[in-house]
Amino acid sequence: MPASFKDYYATLGVPREASADDIKKAFRKLARQYHPDTAADKKAAEEKFKEINEANEVLSDPEKRAKYDRLGANWQQEAAPPPGAGYDQEFHFGGTGFSDFFEQYFGGGARYGFDDEFVPKTPRKGRASRGHDIEGDMLVTLEEAMHGTLRPISMQTVNRQTGAVETHEFQVRIPPGATDGRRIRVPGQGEPGRNGGTAGDLYLRVRHAAHPDFTTRGADVHHTLDVAPWEAVLGAEVIVPTLDGSIKLRIPAGTNDGQQLRVRGKGLPTDKSGGRGDFFVTINVVLPDRVSDAERELWEKLRATSTFNPRA
Repeated sequence: MPASFKDYYATLGVPREASADDIKKAFRKLARQYHPDTAADKKAAEEKFKEINEANEVLSDPEKRAKYDRLGANWQQEAAPPPGAGYDQEFHFGGTGFSDFFEQYFGGGARYGFDDEFVPKTPRKGRASRGHDIEGDMLVTLEEAMHGTLRPISMQTVNRQTGAVETHEFQVRIPPGATDGRRIRVPGQGEPGRNGGTAGDLYLRVRHAAHPDFTTRGADVHHTLDVAPWEAVLGAEVIVPTLDGSIKLRIPAGTNDGQQLRVRGKGLPTDKSGGRGDFFVTINVVLPDRVSDAERELWEKLRATSTFNPRA
């Protein structure tokens, strides 16, 4: 089943020569605009949000971006064959958040089990044989990872020899606290068994959707907070977003650029007993682009009277 080419640059609205910073800014702007939790048309926003994430997944990764740029106009001829080529069947997912194009060329698609090293095993004639396990990737928003959800998934099995297509539909439970890289097992949804053997299992690897405000490391959630120089020097109380909603955060006087502040228990769930990861705020001291004459006078006065010397 041929995949449709995706113009990731057009999706983010940036030129092909865009810098990494341009791509980051474009993604954050679009992600805020189409985030499903804030958009008026939730269904349309969900689809757009997935497209934006997929484009960002490729273009923000130097290795994937270089591979994408090499595909060029002859992408169908130049790209590597899809994972599992050499098997009698190929698999296509629906509902995982990734397109067939991404699955086929950037590692998001169906791959055979973990121990067979992509070498087909042919059972003895007439002997029952269990089907191979299959693994794939599933895009999960941080809100879904926070609260858990049921995801409808469809899987098409295509016989390479006959062209016959079978579609299986099922639901996958994403548990609260599903961390990036976690594998969710779906029993019996792998490759069909042969000669009466049992079907293999499907393993879907959680891939956290990029968020405009947060990143994750395990169950911990990270946020970068821009602060003014005087807030870092004098201290301040500011409102910061979390996955639970906004909270008030105290910035201690004398906070340095790059310093991390920790809020305990505001990360992702870690277990059924109510445990949570932590929320880390990294301070980013931002200097003003322009200063007025009055502001410059104050900075000059500070320089003349301050005893602080960072190079002493």
